[in-house]
Amino acid sequence: MTNKFISIMEKIGADIKLGWDEVIKYLPEVQILANLLFPKEAATTNSVVNSLNLIQQAVATVEQKFAAAGAATGTGPQKLAQVISLVSPTVTQLLSSEGLVYNQTQVTGIINAVVAILNVQEAPASATPVAAN
Repeated sequence: MTNKFISIMEKIGADIKLGWDEVIKYLPEVQILANLLFPKEAATTNSVVNSLNLIQQAVATVEQKFAAAGAATGTGPQKLAQVISLVSPTVTQLLSSEGLVYNQTQVTGIINAVVAILNVQEAPASATPVAAN
């Protein structure tokens, strides 16, 4: 039963990774299109995209730092704390400048979502195919 659950979760993770890959690939074009279609919302769109890019870059930087120190695994809470301290003020400022007010818990949730997506991207492909029911 546990193996079936893990296989299902790996399949879900692989599907999320495919979706995220598409988001990253087309995000600049979607941002341009959204700005053309909704010019009054261009600043908001740019703030959200810039916030997500900032978070992704901070996560990569912190991961590299911990990997270089030989502490790549088992240090999730410490890595999260560093990413939060790096990006929270800027993300909060970017979003609030467009009237999108988020508290620290919500910003941490956004950071965790980006980390979860990046973790799925790095996860190895499942060796066990998921059987359709």
